[in-house]
Amino acid sequence: MSILSTLRDNVGKQLTAYASALTLGVSAVVASAPVAAQDTFTWKVQSHWPGSSSSYQDSLVRLQRVIEERTEGRLKLQLFEAGAMFKAQDTFNAVSRGILEMGTISPSYAQDKITLAGIASGLPFAFRNVWEAAYFHQGLGFEQMLRDEAAKHNVYWATDKVYPTEMVIKNPINSWEDFTKLKIRSSGALQKFLTEAGAAASYIPGGELYTALDSGIVDGAHWGAAQGAYSMGLYEVAKHHVQPALNIAGTDVIIVSQKALDKLPEDMQTIVKQALEEQFWVRTNEYLYKERITLAKAIAEQGVTVNTMPDDVQERLVKAAQGMWDEEGKRSPEAKKALDMLKEYLASLGYL
Repeated sequence: MSILSTLRDNVGKQLTAYASALTLGVSAVVASAPVAAQDTFTWKVQSHWPGSSSSYQDSLVRLQRVIEERTEGRLKLQLFEAGAMFKAQDTFNAVSRGILEMGTISPSYAQDKITLAGIASGLPFAFRNVWEAAYFHQGLGFEQMLRDEAAKHNVYWATDKVYPTEMVIKNPINSWEDFTKLKIRSSGALQKFLTEAGAAASYIPGGELYTALDSGIVDGAHWGAAQGAYSMGLYEVAKHHVQPALNIAGTDVIIVSQKALDKLPEDMQTIVKQALEEQFWVRTNEYLYKERITLAKAIAEQGVTVNTMPDDVQERLVKAAQGMWDEEGKRSPEAKKALDMLKEYLASLGYL
């Protein structure tokens, strides 16, 4: 065999070996790629909403769909309705400790941990329009103040929406005496306010609310406003929808375990945070729209009437409300800062 033939044979063998190695390497990469793409995370999500509540579907199921779509199925949310795993008041602690990856609560359920919770769940008769509350949260920085305080407990805080809280009652309020006779299902700052104002307010879990109204344990309740009342069947036993709103606030919150969030790849962390920011605006606007059409439907189909409280009753409630605002400001330096900011804002709107 000539030297040239020998060289050709050696080069051919080397190229063949290189090609084989390259093929094996590419095959290994291709084989491993699907495995990485299939890495998924499943988060347990405990809600404070019963499955029948409008917000369970419109807020929580929506968020589940958005996150799963945008992560291409890499992050899945396993939803549990109110009381399925933890009591509503225990959800914050479960998320804080990382037992649950996510939950929904009312700020009032975390008052022992979050000193801004009373302001977040809504100071009575403060805002008069939903846009005012939205701007206070997102434009003036109250949302970031809440997030900073929750972060001390390893919780990422995201207000689901801001909306009015309005009562439904069995008998209309036509006088101050009518108001003071009421037994009302309430929670948080509003429960304290209604009691101090002269009614008898007590907390009842959402799952027990219809029965409590039907049996006469309470005469009235607030569960959001028209949508909440309609979806929970409250108009079947309480035909009077009371206005004006007791408050307008970020009464529903989505909380995420910071530990669980940190375990996600960076792109998925960004997706979750962006989905939560978007949720605030989508649900706030959607809620306002659905309020109008739901109340109209309840009036037309179930004989509901709108009970506008007499001016003298409203005036007495406003005075009682402003008296308790200052009490919330005493809870911490952060609460005082938030309350001062709120008062300055309301003054600029001509309300104070």
